Amino acid sequence: MTRVKSLLLQCAAFGFDLIAVCAAWLFAYLTRFEFNVPLEFAHTGRNMLVGVLPLYAISFWGFGLYRGMWLFASLPDLIRIVKAIVTAAILSLLLVLLFHPLPAVPRSVLVIAPLILLLVMGGARASYRSVKEFYRYGNLLAKGKPVIVVGAGQTAASLSRELTRSSEWRLVGFVDDEYSKHGRQLHGAPILGTISDLPELALRRHVEHVIVAIPSASLERQKEVFEMCVQHNLKAMVLPALTGLDEGKPFLSRIRSIDLEDLLGRAPVVVDTPHVQAILRDQVVLVTGAGGSIGSELCRQIAAFAPARLVALDASEFALYRLTEEFRERFGALELIALTGDIKDAVLLDDIMGRFAPSIVFHAAAYKHVPLMEERNAWQAVRNNVLGTLRVAQAAVAHKAARFVLISSDKAVNPTNVMGATKRLAEMVCQALQQASPTTTFEMVRFGNVLGSDGSVVPKFQDQIARGGPVTVTHPDVTRYFMTIPEASQLVLQASSMGTGGEIFLLEMGRPVKIVKLARDLIRLYGFTEDQIKIVFTGLRPGEKLFEELLVDDETTRPTPHPKLRIARARDTSVDWLESILPWLLQERVVPDTEVRHDLQKLMPEYTPAEHSMPSPGAQAVSDR
Repeated sequence: MTRVKSLLLQCAAFGFDLIAVCAAWLFAYLTRFEFNVPLEFAHTGRNMLVGVLPLYAISFWGFGLYRGMWLFASLPDLIRIVKAIVTAAILSLLLVLLFHPLPAVPRSVLVIAPLILLLVMGGARASYRSVKEFYRYGNLLAKGKPVIVVGAGQTAASLSRELTRSSEWRLVGFVDDEYSKHGRQLHGAPILGTISDLPELALRRHVEHVIVAIPSASLERQKEVFEMCVQHNLKAMVLPALTGLDEGKPFLSRIRSIDLEDLLGRAPVVVDTPHVQAILRDQVVLVTGAGGSIGSELCRQIAAFAPARLVALDASEFALYRLTEEFRERFGALELIALTGDIKDAVLLDDIMGRFAPSIVFHAAAYKHVPLMEERNAWQAVRNNVLGTLRVAQAAVAHKAARFVLISSDKAVNPTNVMGATKRLAEMVCQALQQASPTTTFEMVRFGNVLGSDGSVVPKFQDQIARGGPVTVTHPDVTRYFMTIPEASQLVLQASSMGTGGEIFLLEMGRPVKIVKLARDLIRLYGFTEDQIKIVFTGLRPGEKLFEELLVDDETTRPTPHPKLRIARARDTSVDWLESILPWLLQERVVPDTEVRHDLQKLMPEYTPAEHSMPSPGAQAVSDR
């Protein structure tokens, strides 16, 4: 239907231009003969118009005059019109020379007709755009993109002063839930209604952009506004709360487009700075998996506490290169030691611990991709996630590191996949080592999915949208907990300063999010509809749960002084248990996947392998709009 409408509009514009050619030709004759054209000239002129008209038609289509829209007519469109008319005028002259002597067709007509045609075609497009501008914005001089500001408080008032001076934006008005403000004006712009009226007001006034300027509102309320904008395809921006770093900056320079983090509505983490600083400042810190999304953010957060030296270990040379380049620019004064290596290499780890003597170790290195570890890589997941943790932890104990912090996962709770089971085993390894270590304090931090981390669902969706879709979701009911990378890293640091030994810390993850809703929100944030970017269900992958468990109720956890951290009540493991699994971990063969799962069940009764069926071959398109 849209293509038919577009074709009809092109045909209408083409027909108008051909009529303009005839009118310009006629008016040129009338002008030349002062509105009294002799019959012989009128007859010749009519005959020549029959040949001239196709020349103009071909030239108009050849120069692509009908690819654009009159509503957005601009200088490039005018240049194309000039080129098309000049080309057709030259061809007309050649036609006249070929069939008639010049006196039969006055030379002035060949000059006046193109000039009149240029005025008519250019003027028609400019007039159409002006009328549309007037209809949309209420005046002929409207400039910039129309925008509605959500909020009519002090922040919005300061923002409005800049908007009125901006050539990029045109302030249409405000919406605010305080009824006493309705009908009044703020710096000349009206307060149009409540926030719930926003979609209707934007539609009626042809507004596509919204600036949310209510930094003092609750996170829940801001999230509701963001979701309303996304659902109604409004391009929303947000003016964050003013911080000390922002003082003196123009308000317009601080607005940014909303993203998935805004739609999650996560409250900022308040870190107990003195306690974290006490364990990091002027200390040597080792981070394994330092090139990954979590590891690299941990490094950034640690750098802010001015350690004496930061040792970054990762198996990926390229990941370490990116980290060192970033730190050279952002934290030039900090000594960063970038080391490549395998966390299962006991000799390398002993050398690193001996040379640099870290007082605290953050162990973030792990294989984390569930389906990949579930099939054909189960034994490698065990070796990397369990044996690797054991090797790093033993080296930390041997060299008397004060603290060892394991980055764990919510998938370790009642695991149904190999990755989750290996993370739970890694926790148990640390619990066992705690029993035998008088000098090293072990803590484990367990959290859910991190928004935007390497290999996670959000980068995958972004890539699929960039390629035009479809966006693939495994199941319409699958849910996950999400938090941001900085938030997760800050809470890891906070937990590391609170442990007394052997605790499993749980991060407050908020409410679970439906993955299909996440996909829809991301599609709308990128300016598309679900008709343009389809969502397709592919079936649960091997080892995948419909929902994750965090064990956050009062019976299975106990509180900590920090509102976003709790401690799990998990069964302890002994040194004897650790000694008993060492022969299994140190096997010098590749253990088949089925045998790995069988062995994990014997070691961990709470591990229940999911059915290992592949995704259904017939992908089902989403229908519950």
